[in-house]
Amino acid sequence: MALTTRLLRLSNAFGGTATGLRLLHHSRPAASALSGIQAAQLQKTLTATPKALVPKEELVFGHVFTDHMLTIDWTAKSGWATPQIKPYGPLQIDPCCAVLHYALECFDGLKAYRDTQGKVRLFRPDKNMERLNSSAERLYLPQFDGEQVLACIKELLRTEERWVPHGRGYSLYLRPTMISTENTLGVHRSNSAKLFVIASPCGPYFPTGFKAVSLYCDETNVRAWPGGVGNKKLGANYAPSIGPQVAAEDKGYQQVLWTIGEEHELMEVGTMNLFVYWRNDGGELELVTPPLDGTILPGVTRDSVLELARQWGEFKVSERKITMKQVARASDEGRLLEVFGAGTACVVTPVNRIHFQGTDYQVPLDPADATSQAGPLAARVYDTLFAIQYGDQPSKWSVVV
Repeated sequence: MALTTRLLRLSNAFGGTATGLRLLHHSRPAASALSGIQAAQLQKTLTATPKALVPKEELVFGHVFTDHMLTIDWTAKSGWATPQIKPYGPLQIDPCCAVLHYALECFDGLKAYRDTQGKVRLFRPDKNMERLNSSAERLYLPQFDGEQVLACIKELLRTEERWVPHGRGYSLYLRPTMISTENTLGVHRSNSAKLFVIASPCGPYFPTGFKAVSLYCDETNVRAWPGGVGNKKLGANYAPSIGPQVAAEDKGYQQVLWTIGEEHELMEVGTMNLFVYWRNDGGELELVTPPLDGTILPGVTRDSVLELARQWGEFKVSERKITMKQVARASDEGRLLEVFGAGTACVVTPVNRIHFQGTDYQVPLDPADATSQAGPLAARVYDTLFAIQYGDQPSKWSVVV
C-alpha cells in the first residue's frame, strides 16, 4: 500500500482531510525529466555602475567584492533554471527560509590567478565542483553537472577579468555556495535551492613572507566525529569553531589544533588540513596526515601536497592516524622535523609551537637558518604549488580560463 494512501486513510479515520494532512514524503519527477544546468543558455545583465578597483595593497580577504555574481535557481518540480550573471547585490529570501533555521547550506572555495602573460588560471577546479556536489548531497540539496557550472564560473571570470589582480600572491577568491530556499518551517528535504558564486580579490596570505603560527591543542571541543559531516564543507561545521578559536587566542595562541578521543588523535588545524613531517619510530623520514575517515575535509591542497610528495619519492608518505602524544614524544626525542597546515587561502602555514596538556612543544623550522619562518619541506611545497598556480611550472592542474 502506498505511503500516501496509508496517510490519507489515517487522516480520514481521525476526521482529517487530504489537504489538511502534511505529507513528509515528497514525490519528485524523475531526474531525467528535470532540467539540468546549461552553460550555453547563460544570460548576462551587466551593472550600469561599475565599482572602482581597490588598490591591491589595500585588499583584505573577504571584504571587497566584484561587480557581478552568478546565480542558478532550482526547484524539485522543474530542475535547474537558466544561469544568470547579474549585478552583485543582496539575496531576497523569506524569513522562514530553511537555510536561516536549519543550516541547509554548503560552500566551497577556489582562486583565480593571473600569470606573467596576463592569462587567468584556475587550480584544479574540477575538485572543487566534486566536493561541492558531495556536500550538497549530504544535505539532500540538488546535484549538478560540475563541467557546466565550471563553464558558468569561467564566464563570470571573463566578465570580472579586470578584478583579477596582477602580481604573485594576489588572486581572485571564488565562493560557490548552495542554500535551501524552501519557504516553510520543518526539517525535511528542500524543494527549492539556489546556487550562487561571488568573487573577492585578495592579497598574499603572508604579505611580508612566511609567518609561523602557534597552536593550542583543544582537549574539550571536537570539530567533527565519526558518522558526522566533518568531510563536508558545510557552514554548520564552521560556526561552532569560533568559540574555541577565540579561547585559543585569549591564551596567546593563533590557531586551534583539533583532536579526538582519549589518545588525542590529530584531525585538523584551524580550518586547514594538518601535516606532520618527522622521523618515525622505525627511523624512516615520513610525511603524515590524518586519513579521510569521514571526519577530515578532503582538501584540494591536501591532495596536491600528497601527490607532489609521492612524485618526489624522497620519503615515506602516509595517510594514517597519528596522536598528539606521539607528536609530543617525537618532539622530546628530537624526531619532529616540521608541522604545517594546508588550505586554499594560505597554501601552506608553518607551525612553530604546540601547546598540549600544559606544555609548549617547540616545532623546528629551518635548522640552517635561525631567522626562517618555514621548514625546508613546507617552503618547497609552497613554492611548487605557487609556481603551478601562477603558470610558471607546467601542470595539468593549472587551467587557463
